[in-house]
Amino acid sequence: MGLNVNAQETETENVKAKVIEFFDAFHKQDTTALKTIVKGDIKMQSISVNKEGKTVLQEESYKNFIKSIASIPKDKTFEEKLLSFDIKVDGNMANAWTRYEFWFNGKFSHCGVNSFQLIKEDGEWKIIYLVDTRRREGCKD
Repeated sequence: MGLNVNAQETETENVKAKVIEFFDAFHKQDTTALKTIVKGDIKMQSISVNKEGKTVLQEESYKNFIKSIASIPKDKTFEEKLLSFDIKVDGNMANAWTRYEFWFNGKFSHCGVNSFQLIKEDGEWKIIYLVDTRRREGCKD
């Protein structure tokens, strides 16, 4: 039983490392690395509430996401600060739930959570889906 628990902890750490690798590439605007971290043109979605109080689901292809990251001018700074990780692994599937704050040019922009779905293929974790929430209120627990 101890061996199985250790293997599970190792996979949890591997999933966490993949999420951190994603954000390292994101912050460096490293489009090559961003392409290798995922499996294909993954689906990305964001859930927010508009000014009328209605829930809005926005969808973006990963290709467009990479283009938008690459187009951020070098004189602009952005950082997604990960506040916590909750990782679940079952065999070759994993979910990483990460609370975050997003800062742009040194100013708080919004907060929320990211939910990453990952698959393990040929011994390597790859992101297959990413959905996040975005809000400006209720950011401090």
